Formats: sequence, structure tokens, C-alpha cells
Amino acid sequence: MTEAPLRTGIVGTGAWGTHIAAQFHEHPDATVVALADVSERSRERAGETLTVDATHQYEEFEDMLESESLDALQVSSPHTFHAAQIHHALEDGLHVFCEKPLTIGVDSARRLVEEAADTDRTVMVGYQRHVHPAYLEVKRAIEGGVIEPKLVTAELTQGWFEKVDGTWRVDPRLSGGGQLYDSGSHLVDAICWLLGSRPTHVTAEMVFADEDERIDVQAVLAVRFESGAVASITVSGDAPDVYERIAVRGGGRAVIEGSGWDRRSATVLDAADAELASVAGDLSSYDKVDAFVRAVRNGTEPPATARDAFYTTALTETAYEAVRTGERVAVDTDL
Repeated sequence: MTEAPLRTGIVGTGAWGTHIAAQFHEHPDATVVALADVSERSRERAGETLTVDATHQYEEFEDMLESESLDALQVSSPHTFHAAQIHHALEDGLHVFCEKPLTIGVDSARRLVEEAADTDRTVMVGYQRHVHPAYLEVKRAIEGGVIEPKLVTAELTQGWFEKVDGTWRVDPRLSGGGQLYDSGSHLVDAICWLLGSRPTHVTAEMVFADEDERIDVQAVLAVRFESGAVASITVSGDAPDVYERIAVRGGGRAVIEGSGWDRRSATVLDAADAELASVAGDLSSYDKVDAFVRAVRNGTEPPATARDAFYTTALTETAYEAVRTGERVAVDTDL
């Protein structure tokens, strides 16, 4: 017998939340049945896109959980709401797909990892680089010993601040921070995941858009990992172009690169500079939603776990501390 589609509720129906929800809506093994957002206008627009009528639209997230029969929840609300919403969803026995970051704060992230481990529900974070062929090729090269990472240089640039100025993303009560917690989270996560090693120490420099120095627009991190590798991570939210590049060196070497938000390519070379692989693919929102649905269906671990996201949150929070103190700070990654 064919399993019924995964009945999914959406919390957070802004432009990006609705974009991700559309991937659930279009998936053959999932369906969007309800949505919640404090903005009536946002709810109505999302309802039209996702064919969810007004009787299944809610102002309060809790009312949706109480009134609807759901299998899964998509969390695409402002960052500081994630922890409570994931907690309530897991208490109600739902699978959770959460857009990045998992949550704000190390203690909060640690609690969510523990909650996810204590349930048989699937919890996945929307880091699509974990399912992208270029990043997977480099991950395989590292795990196979072709590359033994010693040095990583990475950058992600975009005109972030110009686009988000005036939105919740520059309100630290809702966002928890600036560009480093927003798009920059993808880059920080990718490096931690590719290396498969915990960050141990970080120093950082940042440029902020606000007097309270909560909304970073430029950030440069120097990070040491448990494996001994060191990484230079640069995130810019005030650049004329969207560009991403990650170079990993040690034994062999690999470069992941791409402009815009659509396509990334990777080249892997051995120690003799012979090309071993050249892979390219699109940065697909559908692929990460599909990976989540398959993990739920198969009862398998999703490609981007709460534990993966915890390391990203821990490194991000410690980078902010390093800027405030002007010191090299140890990263608390104990679980």
C-alpha cells in the first residue's frame, strides 16, 4: 500500500518560507495542509501559492498544532523563535524541517540536540550543501584520505544588508545577529561538515551596521579545528556580487566555487596535481526537502542533523564573543 503524503504545516510564511514550502507542496510524497504566521497578508499570499484556504491558516503557531492533524512541521520563522517551535513540534510527535540556523545560542542548540536524540522523529536543518554533488565530492575526498585538510580559505559575499534593511533580519531580537547568522551560516556549516572536525578556537573581526554592534555586515574568522586544520572564513553582506569559494589544501586539494545562488562546481586534485574529479550542480531547495522526506520515509538520519547545526551555532556565538573581547576564544562544543 502506498503511504499517504507527509502532512506538513508551515510556520513562517515570508518569501523564503513560502519558497521552501512550495517544494513540499510539489513533492509527490508530501502535502502542505496548514500554515501559521503573525502577518495576515503573508498568510493570505502563502495560502494562494500553496492552495491552503483560510480555515487552515493561523495567526498563532500553537493554534495550528492544536487544530491540525500534522506529520511534519517546516520552521521558517525568525531565528529566535526556532527553539520553542521545534520543542513544541517534537513534543507533539512531529518530524521537523528547520531552515537555518537551528537556533540562537549554544545552550539552546545543545538542548535541541538532546531533544532530537531522545525522539524517533526526524529533525533536519536546511543546509542544502549537504546534498549538493560538488560539496559531497569534496567530502568524499576528505573522508577517503585524498585530502588531509591543513588549510581552508573560504568566502561568501552578497549585497545582503541592502536587501534586508528594515526587515526582521536586522532586528537582533528576532534574528539573533547579522549576516554571519543568516547566509553566512551556510558557509560556516559547510566548513565544519566538510572537515568532520570540531572547531576549538576562534578569533574574529567584524563590521557592524548598528551602534549596539549586534548586526554584523562583514566578518572575518580565524578558526582552529580539533584535527589541527586552520580556516580563514570571510562573510560579507555588503558586496556587489554573490560569490562563494571554499579551498581545502593538505595532501591533495579541492576548490568549490560559484557565483549567484544557482550553481556550484568542485575540482579535486591529488598531491601530484592530477585532477581526480570535476563536479557541478545547482543549489536546489527541492533537493534538501526531498532528502528530508526520504529520511522520514526510510527512518534514516537526515543529511544535515541538529548535531551538525549545533557546531555551526557554537562557532558563530564564539566568534561574536571573540569580537566583543578582542581575544582568542575556546569554542564550547561539548554535548
